[in-house]
Amino acid sequence: MRAIHQTALGGPDALRLTDLPTPEPQPTEVLVRVAAAGVNPVDWQTRTHGAFLGGPPFTVGWDVAGTVEAVGYGVTRFAVGDRVFGMPRFPREAAAYAEYVTSPSRQLARTPEELTDVEAAALPLAALTAWQALVDTANVRPGQRVLVNAAAGGVGHLAVQIAKARGAYVIGTARAEKHGFLADLGADEAIDYTERDPGEVVRDADVVLDLVGGETALRSLPAVRDGGLLVAVPSGRHLPALHEAAGDRVKVTSILVEPDGHALEAIAALVREGALRPTVARTFALADAARAHELGETGRTQGKIVLEVPGS
Repeated sequence: MRAIHQTALGGPDALRLTDLPTPEPQPTEVLVRVAAAGVNPVDWQTRTHGAFLGGPPFTVGWDVAGTVEAVGYGVTRFAVGDRVFGMPRFPREAAAYAEYVTSPSRQLARTPEELTDVEAAALPLAALTAWQALVDTANVRPGQRVLVNAAAGGVGHLAVQIAKARGAYVIGTARAEKHGFLADLGADEAIDYTERDPGEVVRDADVVLDLVGGETALRSLPAVRDGGLLVAVPSGRHLPALHEAAGDRVKVTSILVEPDGHALEAIAALVREGALRPTVARTFALADAARAHELGETGRTQGKIVLEVPGS
């Protein structure tokens, strides 16, 4: 099979189209013929620094959508020919930038008929991040006020819709030219972060979902009400400073997204209800993964970047 493989850390040119053996599903796994693979910031972080995978050789990518090609022993949830999507094995290697990928069956869900494979591939990592932050961690409830930093991005634009589906009043940060996009998603307010810090505008948010990190997260603390919650996704080395600044007034936590077939099914249900729809900023052929990374690293995309796999 063809796959985007790398044997050294580095820039986008480290991504090479290579022939690799087609994997075989082990017991409780399925083999998926990949139709599309989502592109996420962790992909270029892994390409450059190794992230969770350490040193090469490896194949990056976790978001997949496609068709079940074969099932391993013990699998009862899927059959050959089923359309599925998911984020297998994260943060271990899934090797999603490839024509075939294996996955534990319970880390996938059936693709809603309302979505193309490209749209489905845009969902898993970003939607699961938003779901696990807003639903599992924050338990967002009707009437609560939720602030989403970087609301027009891959995770952010899905977080806005998930929070709205939970009945929240949603405020999003984005450049002014993207405020119309946020309104279309259902956001109740939009803040141009290039003009004002969210902490200067908002003072009573029940939940802040920070998808930027660093100084942005720190400057968002005044937006949280006493006893409220700030969920920091790209926390890293800034988390201790965030905890110190929050003190006892605001709860601060960070999350690392996990594979979750049950949550994917709930996300698929929102799609079927018309409450959630991924936005695909641009697609690239699998062979053009380096160009996809170059675009993603600009940090200016609206929605998700997706690789289309030939022959699907």
